[in-house]
Amino acid sequence: MKKTIFITGASTGIGRATAELFAARGWRVIATMRKPENETALNLLENVTVLPLDVTNPAQIRETTRQALALGDIDVVFNNAGYALLGALEAISDEQLVQQMDTNFFGVVRVTQAFIPYFRERKAGLFITTGSSAGLMGFPVSSMYDASKFAIEGWAESLSYELNALGIGIKTIEPGLVATEISSKSTFATHPAYEDLTSKFMAVIAPEQVHTTSAEIAEVVYGAATDGTNTLRYVCGEDAKQLYAQRLAVGDEAFREGIKQMLAAV
Repeated sequence: MKKTIFITGASTGIGRATAELFAARGWRVIATMRKPENETALNLLENVTVLPLDVTNPAQIRETTRQALALGDIDVVFNNAGYALLGALEAISDEQLVQQMDTNFFGVVRVTQAFIPYFRERKAGLFITTGSSAGLMGFPVSSMYDASKFAIEGWAESLSYELNALGIGIKTIEPGLVATEISSKSTFATHPAYEDLTSKFMAVIAPEQVHTTSAEIAEVVYGAATDGTNTLRYVCGEDAKQLYAQRLAVGDEAFREGIKQMLAAV
């Protein structure tokens, strides 16, 4: 019997690559996105059903969950929808900071909450979330994006206790820089007082510095969905692995000093 994965943010990047990979390996895929009417490829795949979902819309979360469950059993929910709000905090409006948390954090929480009763009754199921190395380490001029990903870390670790007791798994994927459309979809808040720091950090994360693909992260998601372990975090991408190992090895303050030195050398 085919297994099924429900994916948020499936129109581009990691979500799209994951939908394509799971479908190719025989899974039934429910790919959700804000504007399914613009989709021209996923909806043509035999194993894929495309549904509308804006994770900042609680009513639509409930309705899309209902529609998805009406199609049959669901085994994995992959919370992937998100975007990056970058820039100095002083330059960020209240609307922007609320939108960042609403999409990247509360969207994940609400989708998870919607599926828990179903998984609880089945005594089985798995939640996977796209976190980030920016949820394990803070970086310059990305305080609200990092905050949204740090929030995922504490939430998932705490939630794991209550879910695991019910036979439900929860896992977080922690990629570093990935060659996705997130950069083009990012929101940049600019302020002249922080131009130098911002330009140096943007040089460090420029597209030519990115060597990990969405397809590679999709493979990690597939592994997390099928490895049968209770692993909570999957750090992936060589940059994330190296930086996180360095953080653990040298400690918080020495790591922050290293980031400062790296920027000074740009």
